[in-house]
Amino acid sequence: MEFIVESETYYANRVFCIGRNYIKHAEELNNEIPASPVVFLKPAGSLLTTGEKILFPSHGRELHHEAEIVILLGREGKPTNSEEARTFIAGVSLGLDLTLRDVQAHLKQKSLPWEKAKAFEKSAPVGNFHGYSDPFDLENIEFSCHVNNNLKQKGNSKNMIYSIPKLIIELAKIWHLKPGDLIFTGTPSGVGPLFRKDTISLSSPYIGTFSWEIE
Repeated sequence: MEFIVESETYYANRVFCIGRNYIKHAEELNNEIPASPVVFLKPAGSLLTTGEKILFPSHGRELHHEAEIVILLGREGKPTNSEEARTFIAGVSLGLDLTLRDVQAHLKQKSLPWEKAKAFEKSAPVGNFHGYSDPFDLENIEFSCHVNNNLKQKGNSKNMIYSIPKLIIELAKIWHLKPGDLIFTGTPSGVGPLFRKDTISLSSPYIGTFSWEIE
């Protein structure tokens, strides 16, 4: 999958996902507040652009929405401070970390990896990317999630436990970052179920509005 940001083309590489990055979301799922970022990955095949339909997975019953700010990286390397980390950001968008909650609960009980619940086909819808450059305020990005025009989630990056630059630095401690890497930065509280024929929309005054239908 390719993304065009201000005439530059980027090809999707790795999809890094951050769990429990908002205190209220961790609390609503009865999870501890993490002492360091919770990181898992999805394959590039999990990505879905606007205009495509979300297919309800056949191996679970409880499909939940998790609305998130998504960062597209445009440089290669290992930034070590906040100022340098910001130069790695090519674009900002909104996306969904779709989760089969019943499958995830079963996997957690058995202390097994989450891929079946998190990394299935088309589990990471993402909108178009808004080019990033200062003075775009990474610490004050408002966004919301509506299902069938009903508000379900409302968040702001200022409430993240680990800021966007901090997430980039932490990932770079383990991985050599590359252009086309994506970071799903975590979801605020209000996650809930999706059903066939639902329409889900993500919106931010800074980034835009993106919608998908469930079938």
